[in-house]
Amino acid sequence: MKHPWYYPFVLAAAGNAPYDDIAGMVEHAKSNELALGHFGAPLVPTRVSLAYAKVAGFEWGSEAAFDALDCNTLASGDADVINTTLQLVLPCLDDIKILASVTGERISLTPDTPTMGEVAPELGIALWNGLFVHKDTPQDVRDKIIAVAEKTMMSERAQKLAEETGASVYWQNADDSAAQIVADREKLGGIGALLE
Repeated sequence: MKHPWYYPFVLAAAGNAPYDDIAGMVEHAKSNELALGHFGAPLVPTRVSLAYAKVAGFEWGSEAAFDALDCNTLASGDADVINTTLQLVLPCLDDIKILASVTGERISLTPDTPTMGEVAPELGIALWNGLFVHKDTPQDVRDKIIAVAEKTMMSERAQKLAEETGASVYWQNADDSAAQIVADREKLGGIGALLE
């Protein structure tokens, strides 16, 4: 069973970047070096950003891991494009450009911004958090956990969090979650192959 909620990852650029969307960034990157800031090369959102360069036919001028990727990272020019959570750039959302999201669906706070899956279907993957129990957990106990978790995910408090932060908050049952895990493993395998 899965009770996802997560702060979605986005690709963001400074408000004065000479491009307004991901297609414009690609064209700019083909003749200009862009520095990508991320939280670490092994992480899924970073791998998606690195693989996107291969799919779109450009190279990042440089890429580096940062301890923090927020409004200051873009304002200082430490990176041209950052792969970060929407929560970390909320304070300056009106002053930056969100180019794409590493989410399954568009983010409510940035409804005009495409997901990476829309831009490049082979990169359509999203992060999620799950609630798992040991395989020997009795069904009646599972049912009680499911009832509480599903109610919590659909609560006014959880939905308010989603509305205010762009976090994705939803409930997915055990069978659908198992299918999602299989699909995500396949997608990650494809992304890994692009990066070889």
